[in-house]
Amino acid sequence: MVVDGTSYWHFFKMLSHAFRAQEENPEIPRPPVLTRWFPEGYGPVLNLPFSHHDQFISRLEPPRLRERIFHLSSESIAKLKSKANSESKTNKISSFQAVSALVWRCVTRARRLPHDQETSCTLAANNRARMDPPLPTEYFGNLAQTVRGNASAGELLRHRFGWAAWQFHEAVAGHCDAAVREWVGNWVKDPFIYQIEQFFGTFSLWMGSSPRFEMYENEFGMGRAVAVRSGNANKFDGKVTSYPGHEGGGSMDLEVCLPPETMAVLESDGEFMGAVCSY
Repeated sequence: MVVDGTSYWHFFKMLSHAFRAQEENPEIPRPPVLTRWFPEGYGPVLNLPFSHHDQFISRLEPPRLRERIFHLSSESIAKLKSKANSESKTNKISSFQAVSALVWRCVTRARRLPHDQETSCTLAANNRARMDPPLPTEYFGNLAQTVRGNASAGELLRHRFGWAAWQFHEAVAGHCDAAVREWVGNWVKDPFIYQIEQFFGTFSLWMGSSPRFEMYENEFGMGRAVAVRSGNANKFDGKVTSYPGHEGGGSMDLEVCLPPETMAVLESDGEFMGAVCSY
């Protein structure tokens, strides 16, 4: 609620710098920017229209889940990106959009959904650079939003891999300053507290975090981290958390949460397992 992933990892970067500065002279990161941004005509204080905690607190009972870590090498990701762009006859699809398309298609197939069942896959979007004028990378707060691809299960699996990746490219390309300001403007007129069950349905996927965050670069006297993992919060059927791979170079780890029976099918999916290694 306080910060997004960009600010979260910037905070740890500053802590790491404070520790390492005792013994060496590392490059000093730029400090967080604490000046608040509000849409024109609003702020710096917003009054939330809630009179009882039931209006903004809900208790989430997570289902029985199995969590697995899947690793994608930089070579495997490059092949996925090349395939997605080749099939879509473009060069605009990013590595992460290609990886997200792979996960969306393969998890949808593993769920064995009816052909007419609507599905979606949501990606986190950093709004800082999308604003006009852009906000600093070091802006401290929660300036993340989401974009998503939508398709029926039959439509998603009937089309080629590149078609799914192109859905993400179009969603990301359309997420501009006007879209951000419209969303924020609507929120300040009718504010609500973000709750997972309001936005993610039974047949959705959520690609959280980012392989671009500097996780392994932080040092607190115990040497380089051997892995990055998350705790129990915000985990549900279809939650996928992405991390940079330990070896760097554009590699990626995916922390996938699914019911045990769905995970077993995913681990037997040729398209998926042909691209990843499991831990």
